[in-house]
Amino acid sequence: MRLQGGAGNQWECLMANEGKVKVIRSIQEMQSIARELRSKGERIGFVPTMGYLHRGHLNLIETARDKADKVVVSIFVNRIQFGPNEDFQRYPHDFDHDLAACEEAGVDYIFYPEEEEMYPKGYSTYINEEACSKRLCGISRPHHFRCVLTVVGKLFNIVQPDFAVFGQKDAQQAAVIKKMAADLHLSIEIIVNRTIREEDGLAMSSRNAYLTSRQREDAGVIYQALQKAKELVDSGIVNTDRVQAETSNILQSKRRLRVIYVEIVNPETMEPIKEIVSGKSLLAVAVWVDEVRLIDNILL
Repeated sequence: MRLQGGAGNQWECLMANEGKVKVIRSIQEMQSIARELRSKGERIGFVPTMGYLHRGHLNLIETARDKADKVVVSIFVNRIQFGPNEDFQRYPHDFDHDLAACEEAGVDYIFYPEEEEMYPKGYSTYINEEACSKRLCGISRPHHFRCVLTVVGKLFNIVQPDFAVFGQKDAQQAAVIKKMAADLHLSIEIIVNRTIREEDGLAMSSRNAYLTSRQREDAGVIYQALQKAKELVDSGIVNTDRVQAETSNILQSKRRLRVIYVEIVNPETMEPIKEIVSGKSLLAVAVWVDEVRLIDNILL
């Protein structure tokens, strides 16, 4: 099986298949399975996804597999987190591929609900986080994190995991989910794995599938800009304005790239900082590559 996002390294040597994965379509059945597993003292690891799985997702699954007795992967493209002019209609999907990847990775259950199952007629309850969700992506996508937290909160209640695994590429999303879990006293550990990258450094993303060969080539400059910023900080430059300016200049060197934001923030609160502190400063960027929106970040 060839996975989305390239080949030729350890992530293609997946764990031995431990049996055919069970696909669960109903919330009631998933909750019943979760209750049964927990009653037996089995530890549930959870990886929520929107499908079109790549090696970044498999890295999350491997972490869950290492730490859990049973692994649940959800596949649900959450329509409500997409803005009116965003890419819901063309968001990539290939369930057969995802099923094969999950089986080979040793996943026990795929929770794959219909939209009507998750949001029945009359649905009107949402989860808001009022601090770190308001910055960075929250400025240009004002309702995005409200809808992310709503679906993640629902999935947590359905799957009832002991822990859930997310990726560092979506650093703001991970921070917002951690804040929700802490504020609402959820007894779920949030694990954040390192970003998995292509050979040229581009962060793995399902949206990379949108890129033409020329767009893909230009998108490689994102990682170059992050690495240059790290070099500046390693050389002793701690002024955020200088590092942000240098990063923006590199991103803008490619005509297909338009900068949405370049910010250095506290990695837990997403609040902007004036001076870089090693290990406690996150450089986060978002760009348009023509019509494709990509995000990335690096801890300085």
